[in-house]
Amino acid sequence: MTVLPWYTSFAPERGTLPPRAWTAASDAARLPLGGDWAFRLSPAADAADTAFAEPGFDAGGWRTVTVPGHWVLQGEDGEFGGPAYTNVVYPFPVDPPHVPDENPTGDHLRRFDLPDDWPAGGGAVLRFDGVESCARVWLNGTELGWFKGSRLAHEFAVGELLRERDNVLAVRVHQWSSGSYLEDQDQWWLPGIFREVTLLHRPEGAPGDFFVHASYDHTAGTGELRVDCDVPGRVRVPELGLDLAAGESATVPVEPWSAEVPRLYEGELTAGGERIGLRIGFRSVYVEDGVLKANGRRILFRGVNRHEFHPKTGRAVDPDTLRADVELMKRHHVNAVRTSHYPPHPAFLDLCDAYGLWVIDEGDLETHGFEELDWRGNPVDDERWTPALLDRAARLVERDKNHPSVVLWSLGNECGTGAGLSAMARWIHDRDPSRPVHYEGDRSCADVDVYSRMYPPHAEVEEIGRREDGGPAARRALPFILCEYAHAMGNGPGGLSEYQRLFETYERCQGGFVWEWIDHGLAHPAHGHGYGGDFGEELHDGNFVCDGLLFPDRTPSPGLAEYKKVIAPVRITPGERPGTAAVHNLHDVADLSSYAFGWAFLADGEVVAEGPLAVPPAAAGERVEAALPEPPAHPEGAETLWTVRAVLAAATPWAEAGHEMAWGQWPVTGPRPLAQPSPARRPAREGGRLVLGPAVLDARSGALVSLGGLAVSGFGLDVWRAPTDNDEGAPWQPDVRWGPLWRQLGLHRMRHRTDEVAPDGEGLTVRTRVAPAGRDFGLAVTYRWTSDGAAVRLDADVLPEGAWPVPLPRLGVRLGLPAALDRAVWYGGGPGEAYPDTRAAARLGRWESTVAGLQTPYVRPQENGARIDTRWLELSGGDGAGLRVEGEPSFWFTARRWTHAELDAAAHRPDLVPGDTLWLNLDHALHGIGSQSCGPGVLPEHRLEAAPASFSLSFAPLRSC
Repeated sequence: MTVLPWYTSFAPERGTLPPRAWTAASDAARLPLGGDWAFRLSPAADAADTAFAEPGFDAGGWRTVTVPGHWVLQGEDGEFGGPAYTNVVYPFPVDPPHVPDENPTGDHLRRFDLPDDWPAGGGAVLRFDGVESCARVWLNGTELGWFKGSRLAHEFAVGELLRERDNVLAVRVHQWSSGSYLEDQDQWWLPGIFREVTLLHRPEGAPGDFFVHASYDHTAGTGELRVDCDVPGRVRVPELGLDLAAGESATVPVEPWSAEVPRLYEGELTAGGERIGLRIGFRSVYVEDGVLKANGRRILFRGVNRHEFHPKTGRAVDPDTLRADVELMKRHHVNAVRTSHYPPHPAFLDLCDAYGLWVIDEGDLETHGFEELDWRGNPVDDERWTPALLDRAARLVERDKNHPSVVLWSLGNECGTGAGLSAMARWIHDRDPSRPVHYEGDRSCADVDVYSRMYPPHAEVEEIGRREDGGPAARRALPFILCEYAHAMGNGPGGLSEYQRLFETYERCQGGFVWEWIDHGLAHPAHGHGYGGDFGEELHDGNFVCDGLLFPDRTPSPGLAEYKKVIAPVRITPGERPGTAAVHNLHDVADLSSYAFGWAFLADGEVVAEGPLAVPPAAAGERVEAALPEPPAHPEGAETLWTVRAVLAAATPWAEAGHEMAWGQWPVTGPRPLAQPSPARRPAREGGRLVLGPAVLDARSGALVSLGGLAVSGFGLDVWRAPTDNDEGAPWQPDVRWGPLWRQLGLHRMRHRTDEVAPDGEGLTVRTRVAPAGRDFGLAVTYRWTSDGAAVRLDADVLPEGAWPVPLPRLGVRLGLPAALDRAVWYGGGPGEAYPDTRAAARLGRWESTVAGLQTPYVRPQENGARIDTRWLELSGGDGAGLRVEGEPSFWFTARRWTHAELDAAAHRPDLVPGDTLWLNLDHALHGIGSQSCGPGVLPEHRLEAAPASFSLSFAPLRSC
């Protein structure tokens, strides 16, 4: 019988202590062991001996790495290897539990002295909070043991081995282990000691473990507290007047904890020589009548999936970044986090407790790569792996069980089905019956308390909401959540508003978690931010790792602005009574007392008057109306509208007073019509050109070549866009993938033919045909140019010819202008980009930007930057000269200093080099965005079908700005 090396055995650990609750609020001494460690990298597991673990070993010739950290993100010029990204496929042969001989192995050494005030007596524990993928540990020449489970905490008893001076801690880390088969999450493979290493003093009689039980009875308004402890101790909560023995229960009136009102009571557990601070949140979470409830109320998750990530340090995330994430979430109405797909840094849960976020805490478990093999050999259905699975379940629950923010335990992610998962669920239910259990991968829902799905289309969500989705009767009785939906890859996600309407309509549909929080673009010297394949990986999944609501530098994307608007729990609309605004409180718990409201009256995008708005009190779920003032005086004929805003009335831990949380906007009078030229001018022929007011057109092709002295190039109908990640789609999705089909049909290389250029007494008519090579369908386009001398008006009619098999990417005209026009001012939707199904966050107003500022910096360049509902646009240069465009109906515009083709060809942002032409698209309509990079495609109502269309534009030169 072959004896497996420790790192490929089925066993999860040897020599570690049982898992226990973690707290940073203890008065016991602790010594952080982070910082510079001596480091040696070997190419294989058996390429280095263990002599380095001896106390007298000379590591003077070794390099250094920072702990916490990943060695592949340190060193110079890739000397320690590089990161690797795969979504599903294992980056090594699938032969569990074996791993290749090519197994990079990092030996780490840290020498330390005990502080002079280190307590005498008691014991000590050496704690590792995260090591990928496994670690073998020695202290002062004695082997302590080893462990697997990269995102899990492990501890060793070391009291008898410690010396006052010159302790030697040695840790061997293998990149691959049998544990890697259980950690096939969609993320970078990043070996190293990436969370803290800490020496903890354990006083005599101190707790090994404790469990805070703090339930809430919403009918009585009372909380029941019991703190179980494995040694005798006392529990004190001064604010509640409680002084209890550990294990004793008390019921007292309390305010409950929720994500909206995160009420915590400060307490203390005293046992032996240790005092442990407690932050107690009373709340009860359960399923009742097929609905997931907290404290008697239905929960609606406005959630995100969150991998831990930093663009420079990978999964080694510093405290300031953890806090920044939580504060950004709160400012954008995110109320829930799924810790995909492993327990987070423990400090993150402390922040969730304090700031208020519902948490689905997920086990460090995914075997997705076995799906490629029809699940043959899947560890979760192989009893040899069950001890490792149960170890992971225990380390999840025991570490995090005292956090009120954790409301569901999740077994893991994308593991198929198997008896090992059932064993995990049984253990968790037995250990902590106070929380429901989640797992998406088993449609039978035999082991779980909620029905969970990834990326179901809207129609299916509605069917599920009606409990008409078929399947086992027991499943139809469960609450439904979307543990992943709205794939935020590149430009998008689209369809958020339609999902939210379903969540608010059907009680069973309790929201979901957008995939995901942040793009995982790692810092790269040439590309800015790199993705799969940029670091020399043998196998990779490209930019699929960049699918977040934040860019890698944590700048919010347009997708996050859209999500904030869609999920805002304060809905502001026109009231049913004339002259009123309706405010609907969609919070689960909170009233509107934390908000201040204000109104503004706009005329043609300019604020004419504004003031505070008195909104009656409204409890959660209530709708009230507030009286608006009489519309103030404004220019005759102007387009007018109300904007009502809700801002924070006072500062919070996560935002300043006055931070905008919600807004609503609606029209009073409509936009001005586009002026008709009067009197109309006759075109004048000058050689091979036709002059019509400020416009000069080519007499042969009818194309615009100059306007007010500005050179114009490349004028014509445009239907192409550089496909977005969602246009390209995912091959496993059932919907048609329009991006590849557009390219296959040749929409990126349309050909133009002029059929007629016909001047007359009132203008110029140009008839053209636009079609792709090799196809028998096209677009017949009639341009009618007229002018009053000051401006030139274009009326365009487009008629499809033949059988168009696809929707159009866009429909409008494109023209090239001098690149010196680098400033845009417009009246329309803004401030950010918007598309037909990502337009909720665009509000009408007067906006301005540089041309560079109009670009959205997606990690992989693609169609971006469209501004919606534009009434007029002015482009100008430093001298004030430029161009004004007006439209009827309103139009979209994009302006960039590269072509669609250049944008399409770029793999990274630095590939886009501004040229000497500003390419301006003025679009009548755009195709939607959808979520098909992993989710459903564009909804039918947002597809731009080839159909007859008419639109009008007016062009005039700017003399000054």
